[in-house]
Amino acid sequence: MSEPRIIKKYPNRRLYDTAVSSYITLENVKQLVLDRAAFHVIDARTNTDITRGILLQIISEQEEQGNPIFTTEVLAHIIRFYGDTLQGMMGNYLEKSLQAFVDQQHLFREQMRTFIGKNPLAMMTELVEHNLSLWKSVSDKLQQYVPPAVGGDPAIFSQQPAQAESPAASSAEREKPDKDRRGKKDPG
Repeated sequence: MSEPRIIKKYPNRRLYDTAVSSYITLENVKQLVLDRAAFHVIDARTNTDITRGILLQIISEQEEQGNPIFTTEVLAHIIRFYGDTLQGMMGNYLEKSLQAFVDQQHLFREQMRTFIGKNPLAMMTELVEHNLSLWKSVSDKLQQYVPPAVGGDPAIFSQQPAQAESPAASSAEREKPDKDRRGKKDPG
């Protein structure tokens, strides 16, 4: 596998692609992503990797241009996960969910290519079943990471709640004569 391309970002905010020895735009970086090219964006002054920041900038510009993927509510939920105890798991969950979606999309495209001669209802049923199995797999993997309740006794959750005495039964019990309530005495 070849080394990832290095793109340097200079203080004047210009991006320099060392692979082609020229300045590029964010649109060019977006095209690298679409082409699945491996690359890193490095701050030329500090030599730190700022790839994530550049990708977030591209996403921000895309969100402003047309039909956004992230609704205001989705963004608010994501913000609420920062600093939460589940923050680490959220990133993993989103990554696996997106990968499952990409896999489903790939499967759908493959099935559309072989659509000729196939029943559309059967194809959609297969796709739905595959999608459900992917989501179940993601859900099962995430449940493996759920930590036990802090300070909780796991045995508490396995006990069945006590049966409540019905009001009718308690009033009927009170109306019995004393000797009936006592029951038979042990001979003895």
